Amino acid sequence: MSSQSSIVVPEGFTLHTENAAHILLPSSNEAFLNPVQEFNRDMSVACIRVYSEEVNREKEARWKRKQEYKAKKAESGSKNKKAKTVSNSAGGTHGSEAHEQDAVEDAGPGQGPSSADSPELKAQEYRPYTIEILEALSATGLRSIRYAKEIPLVKYVIANDLSPLAVEAMKRNIEINGLGPKDDVTPDPSGSSAEPVLKGTHGKQDLGKVKVKVKEGDACALMYNHRPERSRVDVVDLDPYGTAAPFIDAAVQCVKDGGLLCVTCTDLSVLATTNYPEKCFSNYGGIPVKSEYCHEAALRLVLHAVSTSAARYGRFIQPLLSLSIDFYVRLFIKIKSQPIEVKKAASKTSTYYVCTGCQSFYEQPLARTVEQVHERSGNVNLLFKTHAGPTVPERCTECNSVLHVAGPMWSGPLHDPEFVGKVLEHLEADADHYGTSTRMRGMLTVAKEELTFPFYFTPAKISSFFHCTCPSLDDVASALLHAGHSVSRSHACAGSLKTSASRRDVHDVFRSWIKTHPVKMENVSEKSPAHQLLAKEPSFEANFKRHPLSVTPSAKVKLVRYQQNPTANWGPGTKASSGTKRKRDLQES
Repeated sequence: MSSQSSIVVPEGFTLHTENAAHILLPSSNEAFLNPVQEFNRDMSVACIRVYSEEVNREKEARWKRKQEYKAKKAESGSKNKKAKTVSNSAGGTHGSEAHEQDAVEDAGPGQGPSSADSPELKAQEYRPYTIEILEALSATGLRSIRYAKEIPLVKYVIANDLSPLAVEAMKRNIEINGLGPKDDVTPDPSGSSAEPVLKGTHGKQDLGKVKVKVKEGDACALMYNHRPERSRVDVVDLDPYGTAAPFIDAAVQCVKDGGLLCVTCTDLSVLATTNYPEKCFSNYGGIPVKSEYCHEAALRLVLHAVSTSAARYGRFIQPLLSLSIDFYVRLFIKIKSQPIEVKKAASKTSTYYVCTGCQSFYEQPLARTVEQVHERSGNVNLLFKTHAGPTVPERCTECNSVLHVAGPMWSGPLHDPEFVGKVLEHLEADADHYGTSTRMRGMLTVAKEELTFPFYFTPAKISSFFHCTCPSLDDVASALLHAGHSVSRSHACAGSLKTSASRRDVHDVFRSWIKTHPVKMENVSEKSPAHQLLAKEPSFEANFKRHPLSVTPSAKVKLVRYQQNPTANWGPGTKASSGTKRKRDLQES
């Protein structure tokens, strides 16, 4: 019944098909589905699939090493037995009997020493590792259905929602996709008793039998019930309507060591503006940025919230892919447990002083990590120290404007280039399986090359500060490269650049540009930030000759900043109606 042609669409419903999944949407607003979020779901399927394959590859390698160790140990034991037998034969009256008995024990019952049942041939076949996924806020169940149907190494998916209407929608959609009986539900409004978790994670995969297990209850209660180590899951997906902040603490505890946490936050009015700094602090523990790079700051604020939550339980984060997309952010974060890495978290956290005039920023790390090498042994010890500050005077050193404080926020890398590269390889091989593959390719290509240095800029914005004509992106990139700095694009903003250069060096490039493209000073007020910027002489003469590295693979792809509008009115949408008195936000995104 999973094929589209055989699906009977009841009256009052419409059939929505996305890749291999089909769902029935009621005319009433029981569970929210946003068609524009197909890119989010496509990217999630690709990332989780690559993650599952990497985990399986690592476990298979460990399994093979273990088998090799067992074989060598068995071979060594066999040689010792034979040596002992020869010794007994030479020195005792019953040597031949002992040799005969050892040969039988070495070969196994009923077989001689040369039997094919040797340790090398006894090795069992490796059974692929299959992952368990928990989607805490499922709504229509479309995302969970796609995970079950499109990711080969999935054992099962737990799809949860608080609303009885959403649960009914999930049961209906799971049934038409052939992923489980419609009574495969454990109602649990309080979330006090978790569904028994299947023990063990090995087993041959049969896509026809993959089930989406439906749960009805509070998302946090469900995740807290999976806190015990034996009950943890491999992947947790948080995709709420609005902020994911209330669910982060439970999520970082119920994911396995080395597991994957997927987080969506759609509250960019809080994360990417300074309209509600108090709300941003209460949700994410930091103050947002008011600048053109506010969307990157939003990513770093969410990473900071996840990092501090994980650190409380002796865990640390490794961001694999962090994307600012349309009206939301989507992050794929690996959660690991290692005390030494937890101690480094403070060194990867900074506050920033952001200029209100020219948007220059000055980083203030919260702590520093010092390597101490022992003279004799060469061993490296890590010392964790406080950091000196402040890093900047009361006013901006570039334009003398006032500064505002932002953060604390994550100052480490946003992406793992190796992981992003593997997702790109998968996408190239399976582009036909994703409806938004063109945009995925563009985003991933830029993210793979993106520098780890915080914050980007656009030549157009810097030019507006100087009141000058705007140089091309290649001109600015070439000048920075000739000056010895590295550059890259940023996925968060089309036409942007990230660089290892300081903001003063970037401004010096524009000051050099102005020497051949003069500014009409009569139009610049003496009290304006532009006058302060123009009053300084450049510390070096920029070379705008085209640099061979200014054009990278990311410069050749089309960066689709916004998904094509699927309907006349699209965006975050309105929250779904609830089937209980305890209303909550629902979204399938």
